[in-house]
Amino acid sequence: MADVVSEGTAGRRTRSLRAERALKALTVDQDSPERLRRVLEQALVFAGAAFVAVYAPSEDGELLCLVESVGVPRTLYGLRDGYALAGRSPLADARRTGRALWLGPEQLAHRAESRRTPSGDFSLAVLPAEGDEGGGCLLAVSERPGGFDAEDRGCLELIAGAVAYPAAPAAAEAGELPVNAFSLAMDTGRVEVGDDILRLFGLGPQAFDGKVETLLGLTVPEDLPSLMSVVEADHMSIGERELEFRVLQPTGPPKWLRLRGRLVPGGEGNPARLVGTVADASTLRAEVTDVARVQRLAAALATAGTVRDVSHAVVTALRKPLRADRIALAELEHDRLVVTVLDPPEPESWPALWRLEWRSEWPDAPVRAMPTLAAALREGRARIWPAGSPLEPALAEVGPGGLAVLPLPAGGRMAGACLIGWDTPHEFGPDERALLTASAGLAGQALMRAHAFDAEHELVGMLQRQLLPRRLPRLPGAVAVARYLPTTAGLEVGGDWYDVIPLSDNHVALVIGDVQGHSAAAATLMGQMRTALRAYAAEGHPPDVVVHHASRLLMDLETDLFATCCYVDVDLEEGSAWCVRAGHLPPVLRRPDGGTEIAEAEGGPPLGVMRQADFPMSPLRLAPGTVIALTTDGLVESAEDDIDIGMDRLARELARADPAHLGLVADALLIGARRNDDIALLLMRYDGMAVRPLRESWTVWRVPQAVGHARRFTRRTLREWGVPPPDRDAVLLVVSELVTNALVHTDGRVRLDLTLVNHRLRVAVADASPRSPVKPTSLSWEATGGRGILLVEAMSVTWGTVPVSGGKQVWSEIALSN
Repeated sequence: MADVVSEGTAGRRTRSLRAERALKALTVDQDSPERLRRVLEQALVFAGAAFVAVYAPSEDGELLCLVESVGVPRTLYGLRDGYALAGRSPLADARRTGRALWLGPEQLAHRAESRRTPSGDFSLAVLPAEGDEGGGCLLAVSERPGGFDAEDRGCLELIAGAVAYPAAPAAAEAGELPVNAFSLAMDTGRVEVGDDILRLFGLGPQAFDGKVETLLGLTVPEDLPSLMSVVEADHMSIGERELEFRVLQPTGPPKWLRLRGRLVPGGEGNPARLVGTVADASTLRAEVTDVARVQRLAAALATAGTVRDVSHAVVTALRKPLRADRIALAELEHDRLVVTVLDPPEPESWPALWRLEWRSEWPDAPVRAMPTLAAALREGRARIWPAGSPLEPALAEVGPGGLAVLPLPAGGRMAGACLIGWDTPHEFGPDERALLTASAGLAGQALMRAHAFDAEHELVGMLQRQLLPRRLPRLPGAVAVARYLPTTAGLEVGGDWYDVIPLSDNHVALVIGDVQGHSAAAATLMGQMRTALRAYAAEGHPPDVVVHHASRLLMDLETDLFATCCYVDVDLEEGSAWCVRAGHLPPVLRRPDGGTEIAEAEGGPPLGVMRQADFPMSPLRLAPGTVIALTTDGLVESAEDDIDIGMDRLARELARADPAHLGLVADALLIGARRNDDIALLLMRYDGMAVRPLRESWTVWRVPQAVGHARRFTRRTLREWGVPPPDRDAVLLVVSELVTNALVHTDGRVRLDLTLVNHRLRVAVADASPRSPVKPTSLSWEATGGRGILLVEAMSVTWGTVPVSGGKQVWSEIALSN
């Protein structure tokens, strides 16, 4: 046993030597973008790291920005794409002191008071690295108990020294780009490209207009969706992406190109940019070893979220190194293979059975039609058939020169299969067999994870759609639009919400809020808060009471979460509003002259924090043409900027927008959003009502002549409004019945409200009883009551009852003659 321990220790001590040899053996050019990734991959192999990344200083020297990473997704550890050099993150500390930091789970938890510091059950290493363009950091994560041992640390120090440090990408100036590089501004679509890329696309420098659409127009249409997933900001995340696509040629078949790019933050005043390289896929070097191929496939599958992503990663990793003529990846659903990716994608490249079974975009083929394949799936191991092997036509035509079938096992079941075929006789060496076996296991596990990812993504999307308003109501004298962008950092549903609640008397409530955290519990609580605020508002409570009730309700739910909220009650007739803030951002107002201001609205604590909290109301004046903007902190707060800077930026962008097209304003405000958090945005433009209603109210005292007083008040009001005598009789009858019912069947105060707008008169009687009047289903000739509601229904275009604070309001609308 002692000999075994000694041998293991000696093996560990040689890891640094092996890592040094591997780094020296890298044959990639010093300036090649491949080199940095290859260097980092050595940390996965020799230091046992689960994730490794390089951070470099931004052009303005204020940030450390993610340049390259390998391993599992960084979001699993809460790592960001950028850290402020003036902050208290481990990267900033290591950069300032010039010393390596080795942090275990307890130390990370101790530093968790900084929101920019990751925390969790893992160890973190941050090593300063110096380069020609200035100093940055190498960051590595280990999930092993005890973290990085002495030998691991030695390997990481070697790798940090081998990093040829690039500066964080910035806006390239004309002539500075390498010949095979590009830089795309994500906000405008303007792209700068090197001369080699123009040559690959068949364009001359004078013929290129600088628009990314021009390059996309030269690609094969079938490859556009995958390209758009990279060049559209909504689908691109920080980190590297790699894909192959085809460009049309004047003569001959399309040319295969390989794009490798990464999205980098732009910082204050600069847009995010997609930077990378494009190369001729037919001339790229082969991978160094089969081990490197497996490592690259593992890294690609670690970041592949969907089934399609997994399939494309497998095809990209295997087809070129194996020099295969066709490759298909299919999921196994019951007794059918549902193909997710075919390469090449043309139907004529595949057997007749596959073409006959062509359905929608991809085919699915019955396993029973291919018994050899069915047997391979039952055995659960890779099978290889050389040229001339007796196979059923559906398989023989996939690989007449040789066929490999890789069952994809995962979790005790078969997730699918990968078919690889050659047209000319192919010799299968032992290295290829080992590569196929290792790739099958990785792909199967990734396929199962992707299934869960797809299912959860659909569930999250459905839950979010159900909890937010499907559409906003039409408002008299105003227009409202809203936008919601979920975070791209993970699948968990967020707690941001918005609502537009029409109220009585041409009032409307604008609500925006944010529940702490990202989880199903946060989403559920968000739905409860939205429903509660809508219910309290419909009861007719003033804004501060609505918010206070919601806070008390959240306290009674006994949850550990809290919520912030901004509630604005707008009087569309008068152009005035009352704002209540519960720990939330204030509204931003854009005046008709284009000036903007952040409303000086007093704020109370978040909902659910204090049982006896005060929520003061702040008045707002709205001239016609004023725009109110409410948002959550995901739009204005980031790792680089605090909320005050973000709010000022929002005010400036709102001032530059054209309020005539409110939807375009909302879209413009979201351009370049970081997407590290959910974003909710609610805009309303107050235009003023073209026709303002006429209103009068009367308090009905409980005296014997109460109904007569109410009738005289109504008659006098109708005469002043110019209502003709025939219509007055109908209104007086309704007033008599509603006031009589309130006096007879309730106690307390009774109020009569009359409203006239557009030849429609509304009679509303409010009392202190919550019980609604019941319309009788039948009346006998000797009945002494119950006819009043029937008379009201007969005289009204529509009628009903709504709850109000502590009671109800019964209303009737009567159409008047012109």
